[in-house]
Order: sequence, then C-alpha cells, then structure tokens
Amino acid sequence: MTPKSIIAFCILFFGYSNLVQAQFGFSHEIGVIAGPVAFQSDYGKRHDLTTNAGNTGYGIGLIHYLNFSYTAECNCYTPETYFNDHFKLRSELSYNVTDLDHIGEWVEGKPSFGKEQLKAMDGNTAVTNIGMQLEFFPWSIRKFSSTIGSWAPFISLGGQFSFYNTEATSTMGALGTPLTTFPKYLTPSEGRAYGFSTETGSVWSVVSSVGTRYKLSPLSDLMVDLRLQYYFSDWVDGLNPNPDIYKENKANDYLVWLNVGYIYYLQ
Repeated sequence: MTPKSIIAFCILFFGYSNLVQAQFGFSHEIGVIAGPVAFQSDYGKRHDLTTNAGNTGYGIGLIHYLNFSYTAECNCYTPETYFNDHFKLRSELSYNVTDLDHIGEWVEGKPSFGKEQLKAMDGNTAVTNIGMQLEFFPWSIRKFSSTIGSWAPFISLGGQFSFYNTEATSTMGALGTPLTTFPKYLTPSEGRAYGFSTETGSVWSVVSSVGTRYKLSPLSDLMVDLRLQYYFSDWVDGLNPNPDIYKENKANDYLVWLNVGYIYYLQ
C-alpha cells in the first residue's frame, strides 16, 4: 500500500465522519492494537496445532471509533436509543506479517526427497488492511462509560480491503524446477505458472471478532480482541496448488489475531 493511498483514505474518512457528526452528533475514540497472528495457509497442514503454533507472526494497528451514545459538541449524551447505547462503528488501519514453513506430518517420519523439498521451502506474507466493523455491546455503553473498573464485552462484523506482499523461496535454490520444488507446486494454478507465487496484490476480506473492554478511567479503556479474518483469495500466503487437481486445497487463506489495545476518548 502506498503512502498516498493511506493519506487519501484518512482524508475521505475523517471528512465523512465530520459531515455525519454535524448532522447527527457523536464523539470520537482513537486507539492502538498489537498482538500475535496465526496465519492459516497452505503451508503445513490446516487445523493442525503444531502448524498453527509455528506459523505465527504479529500485527499492529491504529483504530478509530464513532461513539453514538455521546456527543463532544455539547459534552452530553445523545438521545437514548437502542442503537446509540449498544453499537459503535470501528475503522482501522492495520498491518500484519508472518513467516511461513511446512510443519507437521507431511515433513515428519521416514526421510524422503519430497520431504526435504518441503522443509527447504519458506514463505513470508505481509498484509496491510483498511476497513470498518460494526461492534455490538450487549450491555449498556452509557453505564460502562460512567463506571470505572467495569467490563464491556462485544462482538463485531465488518469488511476490509487488504494489500498483500508475499514471497516464496527455498534454501535448495530458485523454485520452479523438479530439483527444488515439490511436484504439487509445479502445476500451473489459476493463471499463475506454478502453484506458488511471489507477488503483490489486493483482496477483500471479511472480519469478525469477539472481545471486551475494561474501563481504566473516564477517558481511557483497555481492550482484548480475538479476530478471525477471512480473505477472498488463496494467494495471500503465496501458495495455491491447482484446486481442480488437488481437491484437498479447498479453503482460502485466513488468520486468527489476538490483540490487546488501548483506547482514548477524544473530547
């Protein structure tokens, strides 16, 4: 993602939010998040604990909330409605990076040339995300805001536009020959010459999370958030063996991100 794209997004978003604020009234919250990312990819075996624990990276992000229960213009609560007291709109700019290796049963056991090829294969993917989520708080946002030491669990659903930069390499040499590459990845796949790719691209993703806030002070919260992000592509990790031939290659890439955040309420 280019700096110009980030700047353009910020200008459009804050311009839109200021327009809406003038019409309806709300307040702003800003924060930072960070934590470990488990990338579910075609490296290793899906749904395998060893693979998931080994293919773990990190993520960081900047977040912004529209708080509909309170308006900073008059330093007062907005008219009480169910939506105002139970929903917030979250926008986000985040970045995550993960190193990927073939781990698990396909590289274990009796040695073979194919297993050595898989062991030598490495990947890396870096993803920048821009998007929004609507968060639902089952308990009253107003009551939480006025009670130090209280908790506010939430669930959310939203969408993001993601820019990825992925790389596939091997310690045996350049990938793309029978001497370095496991046969499964030599077959052309979905417009690529092979079942692996070093490329830069963009993709839409859907995001869902569950978490909670903890009220530190009248103007600050701590947050813990467990996210599932599903990409509408199987190339985000740089591997996608031809799905018409290798039927086990059914799912697109996705990640699980456990993050901790700090949120500050703007006056």
